[in-house]
Amino acid sequence: MSGQLYELKDLRGKLSEHGYKMTPQRKEILKIFIEHKGHMSAEDVYKILREQESEIGLATVYRALDLLSELGILVQIDFGDGCARYELNTADPKIHHHHHLICLKCKKVIEFEEDLLDDLEANISDKSGFQIVNHEVKFFGYCSECRNNE
Repeated sequence: MSGQLYELKDLRGKLSEHGYKMTPQRKEILKIFIEHKGHMSAEDVYKILREQESEIGLATVYRALDLLSELGILVQIDFGDGCARYELNTADPKIHHHHHLICLKCKKVIEFEEDLLDDLEANISDKSGFQIVNHEVKFFGYCSECRNNE
């Protein structure tokens, strides 16, 4: 993943910047995102919490994920399957986020770091006067494993 990886103390500062506290529940949820890199749904987070014998309920997980994504600590991603997933926002806002390759068969999500759209962005900005600050690209298809298994 590109960008800097946050620690809990950095995330505590991001919460307090917006007038929120690092509650024990938020701390547990954020630790999951720090320790388990990747794209997780509320149900994925809840399952990990249950495995850790946490008392945090699913409704609390949903509320925390909503708040943390609203504050920009987490990024909410929609892969077109009706399930919101989240990942820790580790990217510098001036640097483009990675892109996603989504397998239509096994639903695996592969991160693609290379950004090939800088020239296109510059062209759009020059022609329209629109200041682009970021973009998101998702490619849908079939991963090599699914293609080899056919």
